[in-house]
Amino acid sequence: MSRKYKFRDQERLYFVSFATVYWIDLFVRPEYNEVLLESLRFCQTAKGLKIFAWCIMTSHVHLIIGTSDQPMEDILRDFKSYTSRKLRSEIEKHPTESRKEWILWMMKRAGEKNGNNNLWQLWQQHNQPIELSNNKMMD
Repeated sequence: MSRKYKFRDQERLYFVSFATVYWIDLFVRPEYNEVLLESLRFCQTAKGLKIFAWCIMTSHVHLIIGTSDQPMEDILRDFKSYTSRKLRSEIEKHPTESRKEWILWMMKRAGEKNGNNNLWQLWQQHNQPIELSNNKMMD
């Protein structure tokens, strides 16, 4: 079974959720949250992402999204790729990140176990977008 994003109808809204590898509690620092928010803002202005709701948890993100331009799977792929590189850089240079070595080791470990990555991985790759096709689902 493919674990790639499957957005059947680009005209619909979708609930998506994605998590860090090993459910690392990364988003306990405001600097890391800002990387996500900055990237979401960019996707809105440059890629046509429409965000109807969002929630950043300590180890994962929930979104209700739509699009007016690029396909949602492309936007999320680019979002996750950019944020993984940017967050890795932020972790490496953070002056008081007490978990730096452990987080980078976990990312390296995940990347080595996944043939789709070269050296490291931040986000879990599986995602099952849920199409919000009626009011009951949206509620």
